[in-house]
Amino acid sequence: MSNPTRCAAAHPEDPTPCDGPPVVTVLDAQNGGADGCEHHGTRLLASLEGGRVYALPDAPDGAAIRVFKAADATRPFPWLENAPRTTPSQLSNLENRTR
Repeated sequence: MSNPTRCAAAHPEDPTPCDGPPVVTVLDAQNGGADGCEHHGTRLLASLEGGRVYALPDAPDGAAIRVFKAADATRPFPWLENAPRTTPSQLSNLENRTR
């Protein structure tokens, strides 16, 4: 059951609050999607292989590009802070490019 106080992009195990209303849709490789705030949209996009982000019609200018850029530097499943991060799939895209 989803938490009505958080956006649909917020993972159930992610304890962080939304940073505003839903402004983006994040799609996975099979076109399944969730609308989310910039914060949870970033975290979801960073955790997907082949994900894409699109601004919702009433989103502030630049919302989707901000999420895209932030996701590039965000590790997948960032709420798993104590998990060891040693393989490329556990690192951010930015970390993998700079290795």
